[in-house]
Amino acid sequence: MKDVAHLAGVSVGTVSNVLNRPERVAPATRSRVLAAIERLGYVRSESARQLRAGRSRMLALLVLDLANPFFVAVAKGASAAAREAGLGVMVCHSAQSAAEEAEYVGMFAEHRVRGVLVTPVDATGHSLAPLRRQGIPYVCVDRLAGPGEAACSVSVDDHAGAALAVGHLVARGHRRVAYVNGPLHLTQCRDRLTGALSVAPHLHVLDVPRLDVAAGRDAGARLLGLTPRPTAVFCANDLIALGVLQTLHTAGLRVPDDLALVGYDDIEFAAAAAVPLTSVRQPAFLMGRRAVRLLLSEADPGHVHERVVLPPELTIRRSSSPD
Repeated sequence: MKDVAHLAGVSVGTVSNVLNRPERVAPATRSRVLAAIERLGYVRSESARQLRAGRSRMLALLVLDLANPFFVAVAKGASAAAREAGLGVMVCHSAQSAAEEAEYVGMFAEHRVRGVLVTPVDATGHSLAPLRRQGIPYVCVDRLAGPGEAACSVSVDDHAGAALAVGHLVARGHRRVAYVNGPLHLTQCRDRLTGALSVAPHLHVLDVPRLDVAAGRDAGARLLGLTPRPTAVFCANDLIALGVLQTLHTAGLRVPDDLALVGYDDIEFAAAAAVPLTSVRQPAFLMGRRAVRLLLSEADPGHVHERVVLPPELTIRRSSSPD
């Protein structure tokens, strides 16, 4: 800043005003300072600025898996809302690991981010303790905050979403329905299982360790070995469903004639699959936007924590309905 001030023939305070309060500087002086900045290639130290101000301009978003397009859409929504507020978003993923989640949360606390948006792996909330100790607000995304949790949340009613999916299959006349569920330590998977069982108590449940395509392919192979084989399958997310679809196609089975299939999330690839996938839609972009706005409202006097629960929608495509 001293070099910029010397080249422009102004004080360091004037350079600071151009960078932070440009309306206080005369247009001609401002142009001189900006020209000096351009000539010298000066870039201010944002970390030093934040240290002086005692407030970061960065939010953190920690999701389960960035290979899942659902969370990419959440990140886009969060980034759009943050940009409108003059903030940035640091996006990370926990790889569905409680240990990695704890490491990232510790890093966020060290860097004193403005706030954190998180899809928690650890249902106990222990991994978020460093944020609470540092007074860093956080909002749960894609998971309802617990009754005693001092945080906002934005989620979809997963119980209702799973009931929609299985109810659709039952209404199509299916009596042997299977459900491929994800890791039960994830709240979303437990809620979707409960919702599915509420419609079909005799549901055949297959658990997989991860919510990805590879786990879906493995689940598909297990489904083929069942006797009698189910006539319909509901999957905990679209990536699992796409993996199941690959296995069924390789085995020569027709979807939905031999086996109907329903996913969850309604990612972009669901409609573009070889057999367009019926799926329970979650408004991912809206969830990201809403979560940022809730996070920023934490600074308002008299802020009351909100638990926003959005309704799911069933998008019916050819994988479950040949008509």
